[in-house]
Amino acid sequence: MKHLGKSALLFIAIGLALYAGVYYGAEQLLVHTGRSNPFFKIATAQDSTFDWVILGASHAMPLDFSDFNAQMERETQLKILNLAAPGAGPLYNRFVLEQFLRTRRARNLLYVVDSFAFYSRTWNEERFADAKLLRRTPFDPAIARRLWDYARHEGVDGRAVLDYVSGFSKINNRERFQRDVWEGEAQFERAYRPSSSAVKKRIDYLFPDKTSPAALSRYLDAFSSLIALAQKEGVNVVVIKMPVPPQFYSQLKDEAGFDDALSRFLAARGVPFHDFSAETSEPSLYFDTDHLSRAGLTGFFMRDLKPVFVSGGC
Repeated sequence: MKHLGKSALLFIAIGLALYAGVYYGAEQLLVHTGRSNPFFKIATAQDSTFDWVILGASHAMPLDFSDFNAQMERETQLKILNLAAPGAGPLYNRFVLEQFLRTRRARNLLYVVDSFAFYSRTWNEERFADAKLLRRTPFDPAIARRLWDYARHEGVDGRAVLDYVSGFSKINNRERFQRDVWEGEAQFERAYRPSSSAVKKRIDYLFPDKTSPAALSRYLDAFSSLIALAQKEGVNVVVIKMPVPPQFYSQLKDEAGFDDALSRFLAARGVPFHDFSAETSEPSLYFDTDHLSRAGLTGFFMRDLKPVFVSGGC
């Protein structure tokens, strides 16, 4: 029996060593294939201080597609870091900002707001457990500790902590050798042809729980703590809404009510708000139902966003 016990312990030790080796390999591979994950950007950023850091969901992501971020930096002579992530609501974005402020500084924060992100756990608590995000997030004990805190206090599924610490999603990533690029980036040069069915499908996807006042209140609270964190660190916060096509905007769920609540919320905190929703109406300037193409984004940046960056959001 004693011999069997030693054999079992040896077997377990070998298994753990092999797992650790695979985990290490997956982590090293992430360094070579990383690109769009916000935590990867924070970990690999060349600068410690930025003029602007950008947070939000997918509508903010084209600002970092291809060479567009570099173009904005040339035009403004400012350092800009885009930490937006697909489907990221205010709770997840607060988590990202906390990590950024551990080692970096920013003079200004541009938050690209989307109403859908304030109405569902899908875009907040559940984003923490999303395998596509976890498998591209570099391991950092500080992230693990805060993820555990979010599981204890913010309703995040504890399995997200286990997945992150164990590296399960990284080790089992079937796309491990592919660069971490959001699929929308491949369509950046495309001109979209309007489709009412595609718009309806997109809206239904973005609003799985419809529009609940209770959810809006909860995620405005999360947004409030994000703003308070930034302001405490001396970061000037500016909020914008990106342009979307009229066909898409007209089908958003109670957008007028959301805009009213958001405007009052931001005014009470002294945060500038710029609503650019209707600034680009031509469907061909988008690459899909609601994301600006390169042509549309270039026009929007030069006309509307560049002055915000240069003026500090005033």
